[in-house]
Amino acid sequence: MCQNHGVVYMGPGEVQVQEIDYPKLALGDRKCEHGVILKIVSTNICGSDQHMVRGRTTASAGLVLGHEITGQVVEVGRDVEFIKVGDIVSVPFNIACGRCRNCKEGKTGICLNVNPSRPGAAYGYVDMGGWVGGQAEYVMVPYADFNLLKFPDNDQALAYIKDLTMLSDIFPTGFHGAVSAGVGPGSVVYVAGAGPVGLACAASCHLLGAAVVIVGDLNEERLEQARSFGCETVNLNTDVELADQIAAIVGVPEVDCFVDCVGFEARAHSHGGSSEEQPAVVLNQAMEITRAGGAIGIPGLYVTEDPGAVDGAAKQGNLKIRFGLGWAKSHCFHTGQCPVMKYHRQLMNAILYDKIKIADAVNVQVISLNDAPQGYADFDKGAARKYVIDPHGMIRA
Repeated sequence: MCQNHGVVYMGPGEVQVQEIDYPKLALGDRKCEHGVILKIVSTNICGSDQHMVRGRTTASAGLVLGHEITGQVVEVGRDVEFIKVGDIVSVPFNIACGRCRNCKEGKTGICLNVNPSRPGAAYGYVDMGGWVGGQAEYVMVPYADFNLLKFPDNDQALAYIKDLTMLSDIFPTGFHGAVSAGVGPGSVVYVAGAGPVGLACAASCHLLGAAVVIVGDLNEERLEQARSFGCETVNLNTDVELADQIAAIVGVPEVDCFVDCVGFEARAHSHGGSSEEQPAVVLNQAMEITRAGGAIGIPGLYVTEDPGAVDGAAKQGNLKIRFGLGWAKSHCFHTGQCPVMKYHRQLMNAILYDKIKIADAVNVQVISLNDAPQGYADFDKGAARKYVIDPHGMIRA
């Protein structure tokens, strides 16, 4: 009888739940004494996963997906000192050694030792080190003492699990986007994209004290979700210019802070009534509507290779942006993966002390592991939900 099943990328547009190997405390041929094996409590479907499943990356068939992991420790390596069997923990999607220069500087999203191809690694993701993903029943996590966030109490963790499962990625990522855009008390903020990261960012802006949070998207269902927790919204599926819609809300056609939660598959509304892919449209909107001296946070994913891009330049990650405008307005741009460990403990406390209801903001829907392929399909159609996989029935129980 198989002890482990996982969600496997089969090729563009297809994922399957298959039998996969039970994880070992091993890195290739050598023992991984600094690692642990987790029984998955929850594992989430991410918009970044969708880029691979749509065929918009160079991911190969057979990849076990999943980088948003919360689990219970069932086995520990000999060198693990502070994490114990039975602990419930959040796993940052960034895999980090804790020893290299970047890790010691807190830049855990670009660890130098966990990916032979380039700085930075993640579970179940293309070009990110070949680590097995966590949309499964069990997974191995290396450098456990450094990487894992232990929850203070297991019963409390399970009571808050729909919120705490967001700590592995989208809550810190959205928060990071807001922080890097300079959001603070009284800020007027525009968040591009009302997917789960955009909604998490909008909720984070409120947590940081923003006066007005405006969310823009082409999907009215997702905009309704943003309005459900106090955001202003603009529907980009209209001929009215974004700057004019901003002015209608705050009186001027600009904002203090801009956060791009869309990334390289961005679409712009065309006057013919449909949307067409324009991978640089959000970046150019950011420079247009951010005030002089403002900041632009870019947690939305941009890739170095996109086989499905609209032109040859974009296939190599070369986008046509009006950078001169951003220079003239003295904009600050901040890109790259969120260093989850920079934020996850503080955000855990915000959840446990009822300062934020992040699961409500992103509209969590719990599904079984076997329902994951349907979750991918529904998410790809624009469902205003965050799909949380419950492989062992622990959340429902």
